[in-house]
Amino acid sequence: MTGSRFPLRRFFETIVGPRAMPYLLHLRPLEWPIMSAHFLLGTLLAAGWTLQARPTLLGWFVFVALMNGGTLAINSAFDQDEGDIGYLKAPPKPPEHLAAFSSCLLGVSALLGFLLPLPFALINLGCVAMSVLYSVPPPRLKARAGWDLLINCVGFGLLTPLAGWALTGRPFTRPILLASVGFAFLFATLYPMTQIYQVAEDSRRGDRTLVIQVGVGRSLGLALLSAVAAHGFFWVGILALGRDPRFLIPSLLAWTAVLLPWLRGWHTWTDQQHEAGMYWGLAAWAVTDLTLLALLWP
Repeated sequence: MTGSRFPLRRFFETIVGPRAMPYLLHLRPLEWPIMSAHFLLGTLLAAGWTLQARPTLLGWFVFVALMNGGTLAINSAFDQDEGDIGYLKAPPKPPEHLAAFSSCLLGVSALLGFLLPLPFALINLGCVAMSVLYSVPPPRLKARAGWDLLINCVGFGLLTPLAGWALTGRPFTRPILLASVGFAFLFATLYPMTQIYQVAEDSRRGDRTLVIQVGVGRSLGLALLSAVAAHGFFWVGILALGRDPRFLIPSLLAWTAVLLPWLRGWHTWTDQQHEAGMYWGLAAWAVTDLTLLALLWP
């Protein structure tokens, strides 16, 4: 775990100790910047530069560090993956008390959320509930094709920017609602990318994910259609503010630049290439976030 491949892990292990390090790694902090950007997008679109530091930091801690970190950790606790997983290469074996640890994080997140505006607290509570339903048996919705996609589209795509907006206490507007629905569809683009390179692991566990059920090619086709649908909602949201939606075109081009080569070559791609494709998808997501931040700025 702390060999020469991962000097940063070795550094942090000297700080937190070898027993605590697996717990920290399974929170997958490398994913936090992505989650933070998507969450703070909603906050910035609501308040611009007038956002207040203390509630914003508390909201980030509740939603990103505790809720999202706990979600990823509880997923690791029940998946028991042996190969690479999203945002964590060569993961350590999930420690004995990871399920209890992650459950505590989710519980604390649910309680602390009520220190902030009620719409934020309720969105956060809903995400905590979905985290449990997604990973924990017997529901374990991640193992059921269709449900796995729906949970991710609603939780990450739709509710994350709405949580960031709700943190400010301002009422939702039509543009942010349309943009958030667009992000729900955009996560339907990204989600198959996160699953393709894990097909062997998921099959070994008996999980029937969307990609396993419909196949890689059809999953990528669905991803492309979802990207187009997402940008349709973004387009209407931008028009609702009376702004020029043509500046959205580079965002759509970024997604097609990722997906079209993948659709053409997936038959011959290795798991490592599919995993790299996922990270290119995350880069396209960043382009979309920055584009909408500019076009919907208050």
